[in-house]
Amino acid sequence: MRWTLKPSVDEHKVQHLVDALAVDRSIAHLLVQRGIETFEEAKAFFRPQIEDLHNPFLMKDMDKAVERIERALATNERILVYGDYDVDGTTSVALMATYLETKTDQIATYIPDRFEEGYGVSYKGIDYAIDNDFTLIIALDCGVKAIDKVQYAKDNGVDFIICDHHRPGDKLPQAVAVLDPKRADCTYPFKELCGCGVGFKLIHALGHNQGESLKDFLPYLDLVATAIGADIVPIVGENRILAYHGVRVMNASPRPGFQALIKNIKKTTLTIADVVFVIAPRINAAGRMKHGNYAVSLLKESNITQAELVAQEIESFNTTRRALDQNITKEALAQIEELNETECSSTVVYDSSWNKGVIGIVASRLIETYYRPTLVFTKSGDLLTASARSVRGFDVYEALQNCSKYIEQFGGHKYAAGLSIKEENYRAFKQAFENEVDKTLAVHLRTPELLIDAEIQLSAVTPKFYRILKQFAPFGPQNMTPVFMTSDVVDTGYAKCVGEEDKHLKISLAQHNGEPIDGIGFGLGDKLPYVANKSTFSIAYAIDENQWNGRISLQLKLKDIKQ
Repeated sequence: MRWTLKPSVDEHKVQHLVDALAVDRSIAHLLVQRGIETFEEAKAFFRPQIEDLHNPFLMKDMDKAVERIERALATNERILVYGDYDVDGTTSVALMATYLETKTDQIATYIPDRFEEGYGVSYKGIDYAIDNDFTLIIALDCGVKAIDKVQYAKDNGVDFIICDHHRPGDKLPQAVAVLDPKRADCTYPFKELCGCGVGFKLIHALGHNQGESLKDFLPYLDLVATAIGADIVPIVGENRILAYHGVRVMNASPRPGFQALIKNIKKTTLTIADVVFVIAPRINAAGRMKHGNYAVSLLKESNITQAELVAQEIESFNTTRRALDQNITKEALAQIEELNETECSSTVVYDSSWNKGVIGIVASRLIETYYRPTLVFTKSGDLLTASARSVRGFDVYEALQNCSKYIEQFGGHKYAAGLSIKEENYRAFKQAFENEVDKTLAVHLRTPELLIDAEIQLSAVTPKFYRILKQFAPFGPQNMTPVFMTSDVVDTGYAKCVGEEDKHLKISLAQHNGEPIDGIGFGLGDKLPYVANKSTFSIAYAIDENQWNGRISLQLKLKDIKQ
């Protein structure tokens, strides 16, 4: 890994925060790195206020969306809440449907089948609306590029309201309202909401018109926080406020669906990391292995006994998903070796038998071995469908745009996208994508980068220091868990490999004969020789707590070791 120490910051700004907040210089340094330079900014960072959310009517078309829904409610129209099958989509549908059900009984939900319908708005979903007398579809986490499908719905008497956060194309669909902060003509102050975040702004706007306060919407924020964590959007600005309060809701009064999913987590306090690594994969597993409807049912369920039954089914889907993605990853790695593509600039692999529900996970796994932009294709009807994942600093969405002559449909973000192509175009597309990556991916971006916030002494790692660091949470893009570097460290004699196949490194560390502190390096078992014979080495790490036999102690979560 490349260790990159973040650029130095203005020491006058650091000193100002030291004086204003009465904190250690290292804490002030971390705050200035995050763009926090005044007492007021620090206060907003450490204590995010729900009242600081922007007025939802600042979003382009919000007034049109609210007016159309209010008219539908007044005339008892049937409303179909439509969303994608991933975490962002299913949480969005649960949020919107649960809220609208407090106003009318004319609400139904629709999640497309990943295998039959694919991503986003489908003709089958629109036909369902037409056949069942729905006159309004609210599409969440999808729809901003569904120009032909929205027109088809309109021609058949069905209106659309779109709540999306993906990049629009050159044209927008002819919907009643297109709520998307990434619209070129939208001046909404915060551009990085997830789909569920956009949905939340819509119910906030609806409630505002009916005299409801922001506090009335707090119970919905556990859904929004889950979508924020799972969709890997920046946890700054409004996302930080929504995630902060959403995690608090999840800890204080989780909805039955979350209670059922997390009852086996032996932790006193959930964090956004638990959302990302425990809750989100299980919600996703429903759409990957069976159907996203299971996730919506779980998230909307008000009865804990029923929620536990659905959660058990979802847990079985997740177990199957894990086995499947491990097997497909092995097959994909073997294919790369067989085709002698280990030195390529990109990874593009295909097998018609691979499960469409897990190819995105497989793409991420392949990047762990071959650090480069990756696409995993499988057969889906008459087309080949792929999930794309990228590496830091490379815009895979833009690369796909430059290969669009071979693509039937695509959409997504800078670091993750989905696409469909004709089978006869596979080889031409693969070569075009390889050429695109080869000419645009800078050499230094082809090695994983470990960004380090600061170099500190081990003596600085104290309970007080860690208590303040914990208040930097929730962590995520643009506010990652601080990573530190310490040099001239030695093993105190307890280093050993642990875990399956000795993959992990358990170690006790000291610097300059100071107090030892335990460390764990997941996946660093091969670094054991670096720490032998009392040799000195450097470590990059985050600070964590270890709970063992009722005792809580600080430990270092090692990211890398260098001799």
